[in-house]
Amino acid sequence: MIAVLASVSVSLLVALLGTPLFIKLLVKRNYGQFIRQDGPTAHFTKRGTPTMGGVVIIGATLAGWAAASIVSGRLPSVSSVLVIFLMTGLGLVGFLDDYIKISRQRSLGLSARWKIVGQGIVGITFAVLALQFPNANLRTPASTSVSFIRDTNIDLAFAGVTLGLILFVLWANLIITAWSNAVNLTDGLDGLATGVSLIVFGGYVIVSIWQLNQNCQFAGSVGPRCYEVRDPLDLAIVAAAIMGACFGFLWWNASPAQIFMGDTGSLALGGALAGLSILSRTELLAIIMGGLFVLVVLSDVIQIGFFKMTGKRVFKMAPLHHHFELSGWGEVTIVIRFWIVAALFTALGLGIFYAEWVVGWVR
Repeated sequence: MIAVLASVSVSLLVALLGTPLFIKLLVKRNYGQFIRQDGPTAHFTKRGTPTMGGVVIIGATLAGWAAASIVSGRLPSVSSVLVIFLMTGLGLVGFLDDYIKISRQRSLGLSARWKIVGQGIVGITFAVLALQFPNANLRTPASTSVSFIRDTNIDLAFAGVTLGLILFVLWANLIITAWSNAVNLTDGLDGLATGVSLIVFGGYVIVSIWQLNQNCQFAGSVGPRCYEVRDPLDLAIVAAAIMGACFGFLWWNASPAQIFMGDTGSLALGGALAGLSILSRTELLAIIMGGLFVLVVLSDVIQIGFFKMTGKRVFKMAPLHHHFELSGWGEVTIVIRFWIVAALFTALGLGIFYAEWVVGWVR
């Protein structure tokens, strides 16, 4: 547990102290946010605010992750390397997107084609490697089974290893794309996506620590509902590092934001959440724990779908937080209430996670 504490502490301090230095660098280079013209008019005052703050989040996460390795005196596991790879890889795609927006002073960055290509390369690499590297107990970081709280009986390798690999790559990339876009859509108000992310990743710290204490590999008396996760401690360390990084960054990202995370941060955080859900075998549970992100995505899907069918809008503007803005809610009010909803979703997910174990133990 000392490694987890070191991870969150170091990442928090690096983000808290490093963000103002990064802000000065961005201001010096005139790297400011470009505001979309069809957004709420109140956002026009935010034009020029430094962006690409995801660089700090990623850097602080790496620092916390490294500190945990030093404290524990052991090399990081394959599972943590894979989540970090997914986070930094998608963060790089987001960074290129942000840089093009800033350098060309437009609201569109990378073309959809190149963004898909970049995300695909990172996602496919992650998915293929996640089924490799069995440890001494023959556990690989991921499995071809679709998971809820643990692996279910739905095995994507039902027709052989080759088809199973192909289906898993498609499934994993669907999850990665969904979560990276979900966090990206939520990043529309000062501190909103950052606060929701730290809540969800905090939930994953708890999940991973519980999986460590009740792991089938490490103890013979954990009962019938033990978990087959390969490296739960390292997943807890990564989740804690990301949570700490979000805490430190939020100090500067809260309203009025002095810096935005940009696509660099939102794609990185979405990728990390996807990676943690896959490697902790909680792919479907993540939908509940990250329920606020899901609501934001659904509001966008409903708005677009209903408009195409009827020519009318369900919300005044999508995603959902902009609807409340145009309804007269203050930005800080929306953000705090969305944080509360996010915390309730995460608590619900943790409750279901624990209840499943209790019921299984009793049986």
